[in-house]
Amino acid sequence: MKLRKVTAASAAVIALALTATACGEGAAEKDAKGGSEGGKGKITVGIKFDQPGLGQKTPQGYAGFDVDVAKYVAKELGYSEDQIEFKESKSQDRENMLSRGDVDFIAATYSINDEREKKVDFAGPYLLAHQDLLVRADDDSIKSAEDLNSKKLCSVTGSTSAQNVKQKLAPKAQLQEYPTYSACLTGLQNGAVDALTTDDSILAGYAAQDSHKGKFKLAGLELSNENYGIGVKEGSDLKAKINAALEKMVSDGSWEKAVEANFGPANYENEPAPKIGDIKK
Repeated sequence: MKLRKVTAASAAVIALALTATACGEGAAEKDAKGGSEGGKGKITVGIKFDQPGLGQKTPQGYAGFDVDVAKYVAKELGYSEDQIEFKESKSQDRENMLSRGDVDFIAATYSINDEREKKVDFAGPYLLAHQDLLVRADDDSIKSAEDLNSKKLCSVTGSTSAQNVKQKLAPKAQLQEYPTYSACLTGLQNGAVDALTTDDSILAGYAAQDSHKGKFKLAGLELSNENYGIGVKEGSDLKAKINAALEKMVSDGSWEKAVEANFGPANYENEPAPKIGDIKK
């Protein structure tokens, strides 16, 4: 039998091909092909880093309801907490992060909608929130969505809330889109904008922060239904596994415990746990 000689050039081509194959796979997909801990090395999860009560990077680590959900799901997928790598997933980056394989799944106040479902798959929903407004504590001028048409409004680039304002709620409002909600909050505090709009679950976390107590309030307007889902790459078999994990989280009481631990201090009146696949329009 004649052996084919492998030249340095052909070896380089093979190496490049193998590298290209690995790129675009999430950590969980790679682990399925072999790794430590019985074939599971690590899992990479996208969360928000600047949303108190939901997803926040702190000196002590990562905290919030989305973080607790992500840890529970990862555990059900076979990963311990020290095998989770958290990556910041800004609103405008989430679809690209999934399609590139930067993360295995995203739990980052990721509202399920028709446009996003064309690009990624969603497990869930695992929380039903509503778009609302955060205003300064002494401001009583906004009582309905129509009142926003004469206001300076802030939301985050790529968020559902920003799209809702442009298309439906207040097309004449002076909408300013910032990269993060914390940047919007600074604008609200110094008077550059009149209101910050996003989901009530997010706003409650900001209002409850010690440094912000008494400065802001929620307007109390349910401007939309926001069904939080866990985003995965289109076609990923993780969707069914994550749905099973979410159902277990609700049935064993862990979901309710996470809600109380993260939203209780903000006096946030959450909706009951939604059923998998039940999208409230």
